[in-house]
Amino acid sequence: MKMLMSVLAIIALGLTIVPSILVFNGTIELDLHKKLMTAGTFLWFVAAPIWFRKEKV
Repeated sequence: MKMLMSVLAIIALGLTIVPSILVFNGTIELDLHKKLMTAGTFLWFVAAPIWFRKEKV
């Protein structure tokens, strides 16, 4: 489960960085940028806390 959340968190981080670069280059429109950023932000706030949760010893 933790491995899955780490992969999802990294994908979410990519969804918050890559669209900004693509808009800057003129590859995608601003509307698609907003949708991708919203999805990435939501996914990050779901996956990251589970990924960073400490294991009980």
